[in-house]
Amino acid sequence: MKKIVQLSILGMILASCGGGDSGSVGDVIAGNDLEAIRQKRSSISQELKALEDQVRLLDSAIAELDENAKLPLVTAMTVQPQEFHHYLELQGDVMTDQNVLVYPEISGTLYRIYVKEGQRVSKGQLLASIDDGGLSSQLAQLKTQAALAKTTFERQKRLWDQNIGSEIQYLQAKAQYEAQHSAVKQLESQVGKSSIRAPFSGIVDDIIKDQGTVVAPGQGSEVFRIVNLSDMYVEVEVPEAHLPNVTPGKPVEVYFPVLGSSVSSKIRQTGNFINPGNRSFSVEIPVPNKDGAIKPNLTAIAKINDYSNKEAILIPQSVVSENAVGEQYVYVVAENGSESERISKKAIIQLGKTQGDFVEVLSGLSNGDNIIIEGARSVRDNQKVKILNIENTVNN
Repeated sequence: MKKIVQLSILGMILASCGGGDSGSVGDVIAGNDLEAIRQKRSSISQELKALEDQVRLLDSAIAELDENAKLPLVTAMTVQPQEFHHYLELQGDVMTDQNVLVYPEISGTLYRIYVKEGQRVSKGQLLASIDDGGLSSQLAQLKTQAALAKTTFERQKRLWDQNIGSEIQYLQAKAQYEAQHSAVKQLESQVGKSSIRAPFSGIVDDIIKDQGTVVAPGQGSEVFRIVNLSDMYVEVEVPEAHLPNVTPGKPVEVYFPVLGSSVSSKIRQTGNFINPGNRSFSVEIPVPNKDGAIKPNLTAIAKINDYSNKEAILIPQSVVSENAVGEQYVYVVAENGSESERISKKAIIQLGKTQGDFVEVLSGLSNGDNIIIEGARSVRDNQKVKILNIENTVNN
């Protein structure tokens, strides 16, 4: 019926365009009078709008009277408040502060290596020794001289306590003993540098120099790489816009694509400096590594919980439409009518955060509203629809 009326209107417009009377569209255009053309267009637009309004009234009457009228078939969903968590997904790298290269402190031949690659070592454990070039022999001689100086000083002190001998002899013996003692301590420190020890407990990841190699302090002479895989963390760069919501203690789910596994953690530390280059700040997230599978520089995806709402209304993003002025809306079915036939109503909504296929509705919907989820694109405001099914809830 509607199509027949619309075709009739089109025919009337076409007839007016080709007519010969002075008021026809053709005559007005031929007159080259801009104001007359505008008035003619306005008049036809008003007539067309009046006819469209009449068509809508006829459609409504037909829908009311025609028992065989085909109504749009829709499926609805009852919105209910539920817990909602939004996550900020960022890529970062696994780091550890205990991943160091061990250098020699003195020059000499790498005399012996006591560990193997992959071996677990304790803090202070001897890793290798360097030929000290005779320093040990010098130390032994110096200790002998220091022992003699100590004996001399002790005897001189006993005499001085008995007022025997001169004060200068006592002071000379004391100075000689202290000088020898200090020299021994200094040489012991030098000899101790010939032993390379583990700076912390960890794993010998790499033995860089071979036994018998001449080594020396400085860049390029590293001997070992020691790594502690028990104190690992993920470092990510977070845009400054999320500064208020990304704080220490926030839950984080860390996923390792290469390993195909995830671990739960919390933010340990946030940076106090905004990088001017990318307007972001750093975040540290500790990760447990009991089995040692997580390695330094491994790529990780951190899902930071930056927003939660225990009473959120969630709807599928696919049912949200937007009008010409940028407002988002959905269609709800009114409570009036029968169980299977109701009237669709347009509801302007305000959206919040999205997660997956769902979006949070901040306003425009209430608990218990029935929104159209299937067939929403084929209905209009205040249109009668036939409901096939009403789902009770949706899970994000």
